[in-house]
Amino acid sequence: MKHFTKGLIPSLALSLALAVPAMAQDTKVIGVSIPAATHGWAGGMNYFAKTTVERLEEAYPQLDFVLATASDPAKQVSDIEDMVATRNIDALVVLPFESEPLTGPVQNVKASGAWITVVDRGLAVDGIQDLYVAGDNPGFGRVAGEYVAGALPEGGKIVVLRGIPTTIDNERVEGFQAAIDGKNIEIIGMEHGDWNRDKAFTVMQDFLSKHPQIDAVWASDDDMAVGVLAAIEAANRQDIKFVPGGAGMKEMVKRTMDGDAMIPANVTYPPAMIATAIEITAVGMVSSAPVAGDFIIGSTLVTPENAEGYYFPDSPF
Repeated sequence: MKHFTKGLIPSLALSLALAVPAMAQDTKVIGVSIPAATHGWAGGMNYFAKTTVERLEEAYPQLDFVLATASDPAKQVSDIEDMVATRNIDALVVLPFESEPLTGPVQNVKASGAWITVVDRGLAVDGIQDLYVAGDNPGFGRVAGEYVAGALPEGGKIVVLRGIPTTIDNERVEGFQAAIDGKNIEIIGMEHGDWNRDKAFTVMQDFLSKHPQIDAVWASDDDMAVGVLAAIEAANRQDIKFVPGGAGMKEMVKRTMDGDAMIPANVTYPPAMIATAIEITAVGMVSSAPVAGDFIIGSTLVTPENAEGYYFPDSPF
């Protein structure tokens, strides 16, 4: 996996910083607020958040962590407000459930003097966070769009499933659209599937009822691809050539590795990025290492030729 950093210590220095005893011995509290495991990627992210917090609590006795998961934006706002009121957190690592509802509350935490690390989905206002950790979302869409354009050299009609309304969803779709621009590929339908297989099943059923000819589906997420494939199978549609998802779910990578024509490619977006965010924030709390800026993890196209290198059967996702 390639890493692109701006204003951050390199990975080797980060490893050294994690091994050095803390300079300050006063206890600092780091709040970690993330969505609940509502789909596969989020389940993997929850796993990595929990194991990272447990490991860092042992490594740094001068750090306390407060980990909260939320099933909707209102619960996440409440969790964060409680962290400030009852634990007086020194830092907040937050993966917003949705961008807009979390922007004001996180801005208030920043105003209290706490360090802010935003992960993945971003906020609706720039400049609030001290550190941003995410995958390359414009690249995620671009890589997928380039693949679809190459796989449909004569052009075609496609439908697109979007995720939860967030800044990263916007970036992915914009990247995808730019990649297929001028390729004679028409997006005849685009709806939010919320990165959820059940919602995606329903959305795809609607697409199938409206459009008698669909050449391909950009599901943009592996959980949504599962729902899309189930809807296609239930309707016995033979016109759809392939359904690329994304994020590297092990079951989907295995299908690509095995040459499944409907899942010929994937695009990486590792849920372990939450571990990176928590670790870098911890380094900032216990040392003078410069950790502000952006930490962006590149998106890679997974094909039958390289899928074995991205298949981790013991992974939670």
